[in-house]
Amino acid sequence: MSLPLSRVEFAPDERFDPASWYLQVPAIAELCRVGLDFTGPVTVIVGENGAGKSTLVEAIAGAWQRRFRGAQDRMWSAGGSVEDADLPRHLRCLGAEPVPYGGCFLRAESMHALFGDADADRVRASDQEFNALSHGQSFLRYVADRPIGVGLWVLDEPEAALSFQSCLALLGVIKDLADEGSQVIMATHSPVLAACPGAEIWELTDGGIDCPRWDELDLVRNWRSFLDDPQRFLRHL
Repeated sequence: MSLPLSRVEFAPDERFDPASWYLQVPAIAELCRVGLDFTGPVTVIVGENGAGKSTLVEAIAGAWQRRFRGAQDRMWSAGGSVEDADLPRHLRCLGAEPVPYGGCFLRAESMHALFGDADADRVRASDQEFNALSHGQSFLRYVADRPIGVGLWVLDEPEAALSFQSCLALLGVIKDLADEGSQVIMATHSPVLAACPGAEIWELTDGGIDCPRWDELDLVRNWRSFLDDPQRFLRHL
């Protein structure tokens, strides 16, 4: 079965500005130069702050929505913000046809608005509102309970809402989504989420995009060093 999203390509329209700031981000420059291919149902994106994780997943999510051509599930995303780059306009998404409309784009700054829309659409007044739950509870319930079928899930740093145990629960949900034919693209700073079984790992670096093993990640090595001896880091404060 084809992945919902198998490739993203740079396809600039007449409004593209070759001086756009995001071209200075190595990972985005690589996307624009050679495109990105997805080889499995789960892709985990890691990297330091400023490496372009959010820019990349926001661009993929925006370009994906453009494929819907007006037939989109309005709950797939809360929409963009004025701070978002125009990069999605210049990307082309290739994948399964017809386009699967399931999934969602979730990022911390728009979750409340998206959950508010979902609460307004509740069929039964007795159903507990998403925004009446904690941040982490509402996130997990929304991902686990979405009534829409196979599609693309784009998650930007979901650990911001989740405890350690909830991160493990999310990994279980991601496995279920992949088993059902959906695709997940997740940007994270969490070594727990980065350990998602079977995921392809992309590490955004100063040189572009690398594909290391989990135990080769700076993210993992740094957390291991800190947990082994916190004072080695804290004594410099």
